[in-house]
Amino acid sequence: MTVELRVLGQVEVLVGGRPVGLGHARQRCVLAALLLDANQVVVTDRVVDRVWGESSPRRARQLVSNYLSRLRHLLATTGGEAVIQRRNGGYVLLVDPDRVDVHRFRELVTRSRTETDQTSALELLERAAAQWRGEALSGLDTPWTTTVREGLARERFAADTHRLDLALRLGRHAASLPELSDRAAAHPLDEHVAAQLMSALYRSGRQADALDHYRRLRARLASELGTEAGADLRRLHQQILTSDPALTTPERPVLAARVRVPRQLPARPRLFTGRSPELARLTVDLHEQPDPGGTMPISVIDGTGGVGKTWLALHWAHQHLDRFPDGQLYVNLRGFDPAGEPVAPEAAMRGFLDALGVAPAAVPTDPGARLGLYRSLLADRRLLVVLDNARDTAQVTSLLPGSPTCAVLVTSRHRLDGLATAHGARSLELGTLTDGEARQLLARHLDHDRISAEPDAVTELLTHCAGLPLAISIVAARAGRHPRFPLAALAGELRDRNRRLDALDTGDAPANLRIVLSWSHHAMSPAATVAFGLLGLWPGTDISLPAAASLLALPVADAGRVLRELEHGHLVRQHTPGRYRMHDLVRLYAADRAHHDHPETGRTEALRRVVDFYVHTAFAGDRLLQPLLPPIELGEPAGGCHPCPLRDQRAALTLPPNIPTSWPPNGLPPRRAGAIRSTTWPGS
Repeated sequence: MTVELRVLGQVEVLVGGRPVGLGHARQRCVLAALLLDANQVVVTDRVVDRVWGESSPRRARQLVSNYLSRLRHLLATTGGEAVIQRRNGGYVLLVDPDRVDVHRFRELVTRSRTETDQTSALELLERAAAQWRGEALSGLDTPWTTTVREGLARERFAADTHRLDLALRLGRHAASLPELSDRAAAHPLDEHVAAQLMSALYRSGRQADALDHYRRLRARLASELGTEAGADLRRLHQQILTSDPALTTPERPVLAARVRVPRQLPARPRLFTGRSPELARLTVDLHEQPDPGGTMPISVIDGTGGVGKTWLALHWAHQHLDRFPDGQLYVNLRGFDPAGEPVAPEAAMRGFLDALGVAPAAVPTDPGARLGLYRSLLADRRLLVVLDNARDTAQVTSLLPGSPTCAVLVTSRHRLDGLATAHGARSLELGTLTDGEARQLLARHLDHDRISAEPDAVTELLTHCAGLPLAISIVAARAGRHPRFPLAALAGELRDRNRRLDALDTGDAPANLRIVLSWSHHAMSPAATVAFGLLGLWPGTDISLPAAASLLALPVADAGRVLRELEHGHLVRQHTPGRYRMHDLVRLYAADRAHHDHPETGRTEALRRVVDFYVHTAFAGDRLLQPLLPPIELGEPAGGCHPCPLRDQRAALTLPPNIPTSWPPNGLPPRRAGAIRSTTWPGS
């Protein structure tokens, strides 16, 4: 039994070529609302919005349910080829997409763009054009149907334009003349349509008519828009005037779109320094040469804010321009920009399509068709795509080309493990500069004599910057603003931990370390935000998971999840299994946030919990190792404190030392300090 569902004209269901009665307009609109998203769940509220817009009745959800009940009964005649089911707060229409004219149309258009044989491509587009039986969603009038109708009309216009271009290239100008005349009348100011008609007229021996159409179009452009005809159309007019033999060659494209080679990379970072191992790693990960028979190489550079991810990506890209002769696409996805939302993948793709030479009218409105066009344009091209400052994997996935001859370089403050899992991406975690690289970077900013004159101050400045490129650049910018000031004065500002973040500020947001780190802070969940600040209070160089759980007043499992989120965002680092540390400047910022976000009582209670963790854990170990010593009364640990459970002497002896050198923290005395009989006693 042949089943067909239609929206490119009136909304219809045909079974064996005979229409099924679908009832009134509202009911047909409900069916259309599911058909346009066939095999995807459409939530009930969205169905209501598509059918009524802002003027929905109070019983709209019940009406939708009633309409769908009737539609289920009507679709029963399809023998199960089209089925409506209720799922996850909405409805889904299950049907083979090839049974639905709009999805069949889009699939044929997408296939035509990847077809290398022009005759085959033309046949696909002719089949696509045959899907239309008039205006889409005819007879339905809601804000949603109007928007969809206009979008589908643009898709149809772009497909027909491509089809007629191919027909003219293949010498079918005579057969195309009637349609071209109608299109020129319907779109009197469209220069591409005019060029198609003029070429067809000229090739049909009607040179005078072609020139007359140009004169009328030129006059209309001047009177209605106050503009002149474009350069391409003027060139075609001149060719017709001079009877250029090239115009009679059928294979010659009519106003063929120039093959654009996008060059979107920002400038090479002028003061880029070091990173030789990382550059070599990127070269290996992105391959010496693209492999047409392999998989597309993807590399993700992740790391904390200010560590130099974008500089590394751009420097590598500029080093290897020769490997990507077909161009480079670049977009800043603004994944951590506090001034607004991250760039939507759809907006980024439209920018890419524009850079690749696709006219706005030719961009499909359907996301799937748009992605198909993008990947078709990049097929077999040796091109680099740089996706800078990505928020998460979802923002990146729909911007990936499909061709193994392309390469993708992504930067993010988050680990994009989803790209590695689903697409085989290689991850490069970017750390701080080595001591030599840090010194070299500062030397590239400042005068050699100035650095040589104050070696101790230079060493202190670099120590306080802790290898973070952004911090070094900020220090250099401040020093450069006052060339006569001694570097020792700036080192003195950084020496004071309470003033260090204030000193790392040039007055411009991208060169203010506190602001740059705040962009990562704003991207965290509420639980991670609380944990981040409290971890900044901890005076030790690192902390174990059990100790952190007491500091945060969380069960160990929950604390582990929060620490994984912070690790995912490169705000803490798990340098050995179960132990976490912060970069010195990140810890200063975390402590700054703690004093801003937590009252003094909350900070004191957090430190009390971790002190009790050490006291009670140490005491438990002490009792296991020296059970005959007189007992000591400790009292109960603070609420939220979770001392390590020690089962035997071996467990007590194998705990790693974890008492900070600056103990007790912030002068807070442990309860009954005599419980810790040796300063070598561990925490955990």
